[in-house]
Amino acid sequence: MSLLHTELCDILEIKHPILQGGMGPYKTESLAIAVSNAGAMGVISSIGMAATLIPEAAPLDAVRLFGNDPPMVIMEKSIEAVTKATDGVFGVNVPVAAEFIPASKMFLEQVVASREASSDVERQLRVLITSAGNPEPWAEVKKHGLVWIHVVPSVYHAKKAEKSGADVIVASGHEGGAHVSWDPVHSMVLVPAVAKAVKTPVVGAGGFCDGASLAAAICLGAVGVQMGTRFIATKESDFEPVWKEAVIKREERQTLTGRGLFGPMRFIRNRRAEEIVEQTLADIPRFYLGEPVESNEAVLDLERDGFDNLMDGKEDTALMFGGECVGRIDDLPTVKELVNMIITEALSTLKNVTGLL
Repeated sequence: MSLLHTELCDILEIKHPILQGGMGPYKTESLAIAVSNAGAMGVISSIGMAATLIPEAAPLDAVRLFGNDPPMVIMEKSIEAVTKATDGVFGVNVPVAAEFIPASKMFLEQVVASREASSDVERQLRVLITSAGNPEPWAEVKKHGLVWIHVVPSVYHAKKAEKSGADVIVASGHEGGAHVSWDPVHSMVLVPAVAKAVKTPVVGAGGFCDGASLAAAICLGAVGVQMGTRFIATKESDFEPVWKEAVIKREERQTLTGRGLFGPMRFIRNRRAEEIVEQTLADIPRFYLGEPVESNEAVLDLERDGFDNLMDGKEDTALMFGGECVGRIDDLPTVKELVNMIITEALSTLKNVTGLL
C-alpha cells in the first residue's frame, strides 16, 4: 500500500498521520494497541481514571469500570500492557482542566516513572497529550523526553500552546464528540485558521473519520488528523456494543450538546442526552457562568445513571458521547482495515484533486 507521509509521521515515528483521540470513560487500552499495531498512534485515556478521583463529582462506578486498583496502578498496568502488545508508538492523554489538576500531575508522574523503569516503555511511549486546560504548566513534560501535544479550540489557545513549547497542536472543532469548547467554531474554520496562525505542526480534530476528511485536513494546512468517534465503531475498541451500534445507526443531526463534567459536551442523541440538555437549559445562567460542577448536581445525577445504563446495555438511557461524524459512519471494521481504507481513500482523493489542476 502507498503511504501518505507527513511531518507528523517524522515527529512521532509513525507510519500513518492518524492519532486516536483520548476518550473516556474507558482507558482505551485495547484500542490503543490496535491503532498502534496498524501504524497510527494509539492513546491510553486517563479521563475516566481522573474522574474517579473527584468523589463529589465523579459520574463513574470506578470498581465496575476499572476494578479495585487505584488509578495510578491502572495507568501503570495499562502502559505495561500496551507496550507488550505492540511494537508501535503510543501516547497517554491527560485532561488538564482545573477540576483534574491533582490527578493530572499524578498521571504525568506515572508516565515518567514507567518510562524510567523500562527501556521498551521509553522507546514506545513517546507522547503525552494534554487537553481541556491551560498548557503553560505542562511544558515540563518535554524535559522527560516526551513529545508534547496540546489540544486547542481556538487560534488564541493555539498561540498560547505554541508559546508554551508544544511540539504539535491539535485544533479541535466543535463538531467533535464529548468535551467541546464554549464557542461553536467548527473544523472548516478552525483548522486553517490555526495552521495559518502558528508555525507548530497542526493536527485536525472534530469531524474527521475517513480518507476524504483526512485529505481535506491536509488541504487545510494540517499534518494529520485525530479521530475519536470513528475509532469507537471498530471491532477492537473498548466501548460497549450499545455505544458502537449507536455510532453506526445515528445520522449527522443526532447529536446534542449539554453540560458535562467540565464544560459543554457533545452526546449521541437519545432520551438521556435530551434530559441532560433540558437540565442544562434550566440552568442556563449557571451553565454559561461556568460554575463549579458541585452546583450542577442534577446533571451529574443524570450522568451517573447514564453510565450505569450504558454498562447494562440500555440504549435509550445510556450516556454516550459522539461527534457529528456519526452520520458518516455505517460499518464496524477492524482498526487495521479502517486505517488502510482511510489512507487509500485519502491518496485517491488527493490524486483526483491534483488532476483538476
